[in-house]
Amino acid sequence: MASTTRLAIPLVLGGLLSPLSAHAEGDPPEAPPAVTVQAGSDGFTLTSADKAFQLKLRGYLQTDGRFFASHADKPGATTFLIRRARPIVEGTLFGAFDFRLMPDFGAGTVQLFDAYLDFHPAKEVRLRAGKFKPPVGLERLQSATNTVFIERALPTDLVPNRDVGLQVHGELHGGVLTYAVAAFNGTADGASADTNLDDSFDIAARVFAQPFRAGGPSVLKGLGVGIAASQGQQFGATASTGVAPLRTVGQQTFFSYRAGALADDTAIAHGDHFRLSPQGYFYAGPVGLLAEYVTSTQAVSRGTERARLRNQAWQVTASAVVLGGAPSFEGVRPPHPLRPSEGAWGAVELAGRYHTLTVDSDAFPLYADPNKSARAARSWGVAANWYLNANARLAADFDHTTFDGGAPDADRTPESVFLSRFQLSW
Repeated sequence: MASTTRLAIPLVLGGLLSPLSAHAEGDPPEAPPAVTVQAGSDGFTLTSADKAFQLKLRGYLQTDGRFFASHADKPGATTFLIRRARPIVEGTLFGAFDFRLMPDFGAGTVQLFDAYLDFHPAKEVRLRAGKFKPPVGLERLQSATNTVFIERALPTDLVPNRDVGLQVHGELHGGVLTYAVAAFNGTADGASADTNLDDSFDIAARVFAQPFRAGGPSVLKGLGVGIAASQGQQFGATASTGVAPLRTVGQQTFFSYRAGALADDTAIAHGDHFRLSPQGYFYAGPVGLLAEYVTSTQAVSRGTERARLRNQAWQVTASAVVLGGAPSFEGVRPPHPLRPSEGAWGAVELAGRYHTLTVDSDAFPLYADPNKSARAARSWGVAANWYLNANARLAADFDHTTFDGGAPDADRTPESVFLSRFQLSW
């Protein structure tokens, strides 16, 4: 028994010390998992080995030409311009939180457009907080890199651009149904806000369905229909009226509320603001169709006078990819990038659009000057897009807009504008 014990002790000690002796002999310890670095058409990405942390560096640049063939009361400048220059920083933290930062250096100014956090415990329920697009306008929710036309249509004048708030959103049944419910500081039509100026909030909600996405006739898989609305209150002041001008495709103001040095000379937001927008799109094979209607009702005042003004706009955009690829709400992705030596020419898209905006007749003459502001704008346009690859696009548009009123005892001079764009995204 004693001899067995003497034999066991060296064996046990040898087993315990063997890893130490191996390390002492110079065998390196196991290396920690490496970080993955990727660079491609989707930008530059750094990802941790466990996928819980990710950093994406992306962005896009749009250089435009804007050429007016006609001269309105306030003629637009025929010019080249940097329409948008937006570096984007996105990422994931701890596998559960996404973030996005997107400033813009276009048009000679610096603005912060997106800055938000997104908590995503599940696809069905996500929580977003920060500055982002309110879920109202269909074309506004489409990325500026994916719109068929260079400039968005007139209904976008009646929906908010960016606002700061809190949103619950998600996808149900594999993306067949998406929803969003949010509370925001509130902002004027077509405008952005960073702070709350009147202690009231806007509630916005949107439901969008793609009923045949998960099954059904293949020709209907690209059908999407929805409805969005917002309700809140805006109260302006002489220095910050809470109402915004309306602009043409050429970005020229065709309607503005009265403004003066005194409060009695200035029209301001004063109470309930309600928006409603039925919307939808349909993509099948090489053709696409996008349509939306927006009505915006805002209570306004001027001195002791009060009114509820209802402005309305709608648009229909039809497109066809005549060479390579297919249209979608996320844009055209040519299956073969431009390589003339191999007979590959990317993708070519042609499109047409009609859109109108009508201002409430009760806005005149108390809240707007009929000699300077038009009662309605009607526009038609054609577009051609050449997608060199998934990241580069050359575009050319022509838009013609006519007006009702807007000049002394006459209609404002029609606007005819030719737009060009070279776009690069990564």
